[in-house]
Formats: sequence, structure tokens, C-alpha cells
Amino acid sequence: MEKKLIGIAGMPGAGKSLVAEYLKQAGHSIVVMGDVIRAKAKQRGLKPTPENLGEVMLKIRRDEGPGAVARHCISKIRKAGSPVVVIDGVRSLEEVEEFRKEFPDFTLIAVHCSPRNRFKRLYARERSDDPALWMEFLERDLRELKVGLGSAIAMADHIIVNEGPKTQLESAAKRLIGRIA
Repeated sequence: MEKKLIGIAGMPGAGKSLVAEYLKQAGHSIVVMGDVIRAKAKQRGLKPTPENLGEVMLKIRRDEGPGAVARHCISKIRKAGSPVVVIDGVRSLEEVEEFRKEFPDFTLIAVHCSPRNRFKRLYARERSDDPALWMEFLERDLRELKVGLGSAIAMADHIIVNEGPKTQLESAAKRLIGRIA
């Protein structure tokens, strides 16, 4: 049986991972594209800082092409235990095309949130690659947009706006998944 893929795109802090977690609770497998970048950074002996992870992300795409991270995820998707696999962190239309070549049943969801709310969430999250300063946040956003994230968001099949509490995002995600999964 061919797998159905649900890709999730959104700017850092928009709520992609929360949507993925809700889908995981519904029994779907999750593949996190950022894990590819973190693993490559670790292989190179780099600390997972925003600067290091950003440079690794750009280098992989420069060296292997704009769809490289998606290609690195394909074996994980094939090994996933459920018929529906959620891809957390789609960042470009080239990645969408890589997924669609291998898995024609692909749907892209964009999660949108204002920059101010995203910064507050990232600051509170305190992950090693999260920005502590507004300027770091803006630099990260520009780096993400540079690889094509804005185009992926604009071309998404569905959009979830995440400006409210987590319960509101969970309800929106569950309603949408009930229609597409």
C-alpha cells in the first residue's frame, strides 16, 4: 500500500511541531526534516546553535540541490510504520516535488503565525537553536525564506492560522486531518 504524506510548512515558531504531535497522537508516523540538519551538524562536530544549523542547512542545499533534505528523508518515510506519514518542516517547493515524485498522495499544510507571537514562542521554548534576540530571529526568518519557505507556504493545499491558545490549534488541526487523512 502506498503511503499518504502530509507535509507541514511554516516559519520557525508557527506551530508545525505541535500540529505534527497532534497527528502523531492520532496514530500517524512523523518524520522531522530538521533532524537531518541536526544530525549533519553533529557529524561535523558542530554545536546546534542557530548559526551552525543555518549554515549546515544552506550548505546541504548548495552541495546537493534544493530538494536534498527531502531526499534524505525518503528512506525514513518508507520505513515508517503507518500508512499516513507526517513530514514536519517542509521548506521549499523543490522539497514538495521530491516528495511527490516518490509519494504522489502528498498534501501540504501551512501553519501561519505573526512574527511577534512566533518570537515569543521561540524565546520561551529555549531550544538550542532558538533565537534569544529579535535580530537573531529576523536573521533566521530571512535564511528560511531564502531557501523557499515562503513559496511553500503560499502554495500549500491548506492553511491553519495559529494565533490563539494551543487548544485552538489542536482543534483546527484535528478538523483538517479529519478531512484529508
